Amino acid sequence: MNKTVVITGASSGIGKALALEFAQRGYNLGLAARRLDKLEALQAEIALLPGAQNVRVEAIELDVNNTHAVGPALQTLFGHLNRVDIVVVNAGVNQLTGVGKGQLQEELGLMQTNLLGAIATVNAAVEFFKTQGRGHVVGMSSLASLAPIPKQAAYCATKAGFSMYLDAAAIELKKYNIDFTKILPGFVKTDIVENMDKFPFVVSAEKAAKEMVTHIEKRRSVGVVPGYPWRLLKPVLANMPSGVWRYLK
Repeated sequence: MNKTVVITGASSGIGKALALEFAQRGYNLGLAARRLDKLEALQAEIALLPGAQNVRVEAIELDVNNTHAVGPALQTLFGHLNRVDIVVVNAGVNQLTGVGKGQLQEELGLMQTNLLGAIATVNAAVEFFKTQGRGHVVGMSSLASLAPIPKQAAYCATKAGFSMYLDAAAIELKKYNIDFTKILPGFVKTDIVENMDKFPFVVSAEKAAKEMVTHIEKRRSVGVVPGYPWRLLKPVLANMPSGVWRYLK
């Protein structure tokens, strides 16, 4: 029987690339995002993939900013799929913001989506997995959770908070046969941030997705993407000289 993965934020960027990669590996899919029309287009694209004709795809409209609606919406999707093996908590946003520059609402918006929306999604997944008796939660954090980057204070804080939440949840829920994988991407070229080509070691969403799915399939607790060079640099990220981040000025 094919495994089933549910992905939030699946309409574009890393989420879409993950959906296509999982489909090519024979997974059934549950896709959730704010833009249902984009998900329907993705369904049609998946149907044309070689070897994916028998892949089942269910899609729902979901805005994780509405945290009270996240649980009911995902439980409905889980019910349609019957069995769910993996939930990828991917929905997120990014924006360059300046501290004390009148961008408090933008910073709070990042917190709402990347942290509160992600926590609501994890809770919905765990409730289902407890009933099912097993499961695998994958959280999309970032290497920005480890490094203080100027003009990314709010974004870094959301990812650091989410990383800690995932780490604590993994310990708490081990007895329920629920595994956790934390993904730490570096710079991935998507439409979430403009001019991504100027960032160091940038990779395409498609290349990132291949590495991510391999980490997930191996049920690794942490997956750094791309592995080279970020896996080598990860231990020193928090102590990087400030000049390293000058390209954000």
